[in-house]
Amino acid sequence: MSRITLRRLLTGTIVLPFTAGDAAAFDAAARMMKRVGADGVPLRFHLYRKSVDARRRDMIRFVYTFAVEADEPFTIDSRRAADEGIREYPDDSFAIFRGGSPMKAPPLVVGMGPAGMFAALMLAEQGYRPVIIDRGDATEERVRRVGTFFAGGALDPESNVQFGAGGAGTFSDGKLVTRIGDPHTSYIMRRLCEFGAPEEIMWRSKPHVGTDLLRGVVSRLLSRIEECGGSLICRCRLDGIDELPDGSLAAHTSRGDIHCGAAILATGHSARDTYEYLISSGYAVERKPFSVGVRVEHLCEDIDRAMFGAHAGDERLGHAEYTLSDTKGERGVYTFCMCPGGEVIAAASEEGGVVVNGMSAHARDGRNSNSALAVSVLPSDCGSSPRDGIEYQRRLERAAFAAGGSDYSAPIETAGDFMAGKRPEGAVLSEPGRIIPTYTRGAWRTADLWRVLPEGICRGLCRGLDVFSSRIEGFGAPDVILSGVETRTSAPVRILRGEDGRAPGKGAVYPCGEGAGYAGGITSAALDGLKTALAVIAANAPPCAK
Repeated sequence: MSRITLRRLLTGTIVLPFTAGDAAAFDAAARMMKRVGADGVPLRFHLYRKSVDARRRDMIRFVYTFAVEADEPFTIDSRRAADEGIREYPDDSFAIFRGGSPMKAPPLVVGMGPAGMFAALMLAEQGYRPVIIDRGDATEERVRRVGTFFAGGALDPESNVQFGAGGAGTFSDGKLVTRIGDPHTSYIMRRLCEFGAPEEIMWRSKPHVGTDLLRGVVSRLLSRIEECGGSLICRCRLDGIDELPDGSLAAHTSRGDIHCGAAILATGHSARDTYEYLISSGYAVERKPFSVGVRVEHLCEDIDRAMFGAHAGDERLGHAEYTLSDTKGERGVYTFCMCPGGEVIAAASEEGGVVVNGMSAHARDGRNSNSALAVSVLPSDCGSSPRDGIEYQRRLERAAFAAGGSDYSAPIETAGDFMAGKRPEGAVLSEPGRIIPTYTRGAWRTADLWRVLPEGICRGLCRGLDVFSSRIEGFGAPDVILSGVETRTSAPVRILRGEDGRAPGKGAVYPCGEGAGYAGGITSAALDGLKTALAVIAANAPPCAK
């Protein structure tokens, strides 16, 4: 009998009726360990992953994986372990290699979204005293300004849903789902829990923090950075970077010049003026695929019933979530950032444009559920320059602004009207019925979205509503609400970087995160920020003490 020795492992999947309870799953994990020969070993079991399998509404199940560990190494039968799907616990530790020469000045981190926060956290804890700048406000003031805008006040182009401490994710579901399969994701989750995120994000298959809790997490994470010698300057926009003769940098900002040993660009996907500066200054910037579309809004109970059947409303299941895609047509269409019990938010960052996004609190106790319904933009849609994708987004946002009445009201349309195609000018459109739009400014106007979005995008949305209705009953029902426009799905450009993480030919400038085109969502952006910080550390020792 072949045996292997280890101290920590992951069980194979354990599938049970959702009514069985977690205790039954723990018992099943213990029996699995006995079958592979770990009898008599004092083991500890921790829930590692738990997901819902609702492919059959009459047989909904929970799928479990457990982490198993012991104080001392133990042996198991390797063949039986393979049959059970048992595997080694992934190593989520970071190897840290420091460069030999001290930095000439502390590093600068531009942007305090997930990439910037976790880059700064790593740098601060390693003694590099990073300076973070963000064009928006710190959490408390930012929440106040955004609240004013949601209530019908003026848009602040510098501090809004897109800009400020925590980045765009602060006004979202705080969704942490990622498909990158990186073992270091557990490091991100563990640190977020340390700063106040709920422990369940460590094991939920679709973890989320919730907008209400995420704000406190951001504040506590910043406190840790400051405790370790880092600092944050708010209302500070990056306007340019010059390399100095000694290899250090002079960052030109709206609040004066900052001398820094390196600059991490974690500006997020909406810093269009930064993109313009980089392109104009000769940085290597290329187009990348992106998508645009609408927010689709259903009654939460309708989605629960469609996916859970008679079990809808069971607290053990929570609210139903979905992720849908169809790639058979010329343009891919898909859903993402699904917010059960959430609301559609006013996410504009430029005057004269309307942008929608989704947000939900941790409790997800709102009446409606919403998600982005997005369609791929083809290269032929928007020219050949990196600027063209940005301008494509901007044109749609301005069209939505006009269609909504030029006061940041959202243009909305029922799915029934939208599926009927483009209407004659001045045609009367259906008013919302059972499903009342949740757009956070509290103001919306019925509009023909075929006059806001390009025809190819509209046809893709129609296909999605039709195809997805065959998977989730009622997905494209006539009274479903579509709100426009969802344009900030991802960055339309990528800022190129070398294997060392640097922008080619630009000295110690490190593009990273979603804004640089290397991530999509909170978790992947945070990971890219961490790895970029490690690249900075590998190139330099910490700056000399003040």
